[in-house]
Amino acid sequence: MAGVLLKIAGYGLIRMNIEMLPNAHVYFAPVLAILGVVNIIYGALAAFAQTHFKRRLADSSIAHMGFVLIGIASFTEIGIGGAVLQMVSHGLIAASLFFLSGVTYDRTHTLIMEKMGGMAKVMPKVFALFTIGAMASLALPGMSCFVGELTVFLERYLGDAKPREVFIVLCLLVPIIGIGLDPKIATQT
Repeated sequence: MAGVLLKIAGYGLIRMNIEMLPNAHVYFAPVLAILGVVNIIYGALAAFAQTHFKRRLADSSIAHMGFVLIGIASFTEIGIGGAVLQMVSHGLIAASLFFLSGVTYDRTHTLIMEKMGGMAKVMPKVFALFTIGAMASLALPGMSCFVGELTVFLERYLGDAKPREVFIVLCLLVPIIGIGLDPKIATQT
């Protein structure tokens, strides 16, 4: 479900709502945006409450699709592009995390997170790959999900910014992302 069906729903909204029913899409766009915010919050809280690893991944996937709904609701090229990028990015991240959960189950015979303590000592490579996947899922700079979510946010909240304001913000964001990707820029200057 998390790897394919959620993306099919996003694709359907883009193909059906936006292309075939643009007037209806404009009318219902605020509802989509509200549902997107609810998706993000509810999915994150549901994931936080889970103790079963695959269910936690599935609930967090639902939260990620909230960003897709917000991007689609923007009804702009940048917002829809961000939504598509988010769907592709999340598909790759979810596939890697679900694969790693299968690998973990093969070794531990459990997906209950309380019983998985000490995984870094027993399976350091799997743990390192999980950590990278989790960072990607958190949309940290340098990861594909970051670009998708940033695009959705920029369109949603800075879409009416003047060129000078966008330039100023980008002048601040470039070093933030640059230092995040290569900290030596700041530490060895």
